[in-house]
Amino acid sequence: MMISRLSRAVRTAAGAALGLGLALSAGMASAQTPIKFSLDWNFEGPAAPFLVALDKGYFKEEGLDVTIDTGAGSVEPLNRLASGTYDMAFGDINSLIKFLDANPGTPIKAVYMLYNNPPFSVVGRKSLGVTTPKDLEGKTLGAPAPDGAYAQWPIFVAENDIDASKVTIENVGFPVREPMLVSGQVDAITGFAFSTYLSVRRNVEDPEDVTVFLMSDYGVDLYGNTIMVTPAFAEENPEAVKGFLRAFTKGLKDVVADPEGSLESVLSRNPVAKKDMELERLTYALENNIVTDEVKANGFGKVDMDRLTHSIEQLGLTYDFKATPEASAIFDSSFLPSDEVLAVE
Repeated sequence: MMISRLSRAVRTAAGAALGLGLALSAGMASAQTPIKFSLDWNFEGPAAPFLVALDKGYFKEEGLDVTIDTGAGSVEPLNRLASGTYDMAFGDINSLIKFLDANPGTPIKAVYMLYNNPPFSVVGRKSLGVTTPKDLEGKTLGAPAPDGAYAQWPIFVAENDIDASKVTIENVGFPVREPMLVSGQVDAITGFAFSTYLSVRRNVEDPEDVTVFLMSDYGVDLYGNTIMVTPAFAEENPEAVKGFLRAFTKGLKDVVADPEGSLESVLSRNPVAKKDMELERLTYALENNIVTDEVKANGFGKVDMDRLTHSIEQLGLTYDFKATPEASAIFDSSFLPSDEVLAVE
């Protein structure tokens, strides 16, 4: 009788321990590290890799509870990170370099390069006399002051022997930039090619009338948009940052494999977006900015430190550094996934 009661007690204790263990495991499995993430712009085609990773549960599989918000230009993500209201963001690395120099007390790190070639461009029209960069002399250039492409105008000018004093710069708002070129109120505009160039082509009588100078083809050797993180968040949650980049890469590869199929993640969040337009944007970005020859050779997400050093030197043409930074102070590769994960398939 004593042995029987003891056996029952042991079984009861074991069952309780097992139940507690399962409960703890379930609690751990359901615990998700929250990450508040900022894009640089609207939910458009090029944002698809982030949204696909979210919709397919890739972030969740890494134990992350990610929310993704739109932005309003290259500088806003930096301000959001600096204020501590966001943990990670997507924005222009060149704006980041200048921001850190101007605000040394607000460290932010770039951890994953997406736009290996930046989409910075100048867009004009042949009918308005703009067929080569030199033709911009004597013309009016419409450029929003916070535009990431316009920020590189001095480099473009220097590399293409343009007399900037002969170009009239008109500060225009983002919403009216393309319409002003279409209507002929300005002769050319700056902007991201996959937005500005493609939008103008769709709104003029003759798409072949539109000229585009992709700055990376005209001597501007910069990188483009990168995933960024605050060091405080990265130090407290290093595995979360690594998990985010693994999940994002998985989403990116899905988009590369099926651009059209991935657009549902964009269109479901942007009711005014047109599928054919967003597919054109996304395809342009993949071909010209994301899956470049350098990326095919080295893999997604990486930077060449010598190239980044040279790009910082080029930025010196547009910006008077208080202290020229080292490339290693800007980009931290330690959170990147393995070469196998980053390889272009």
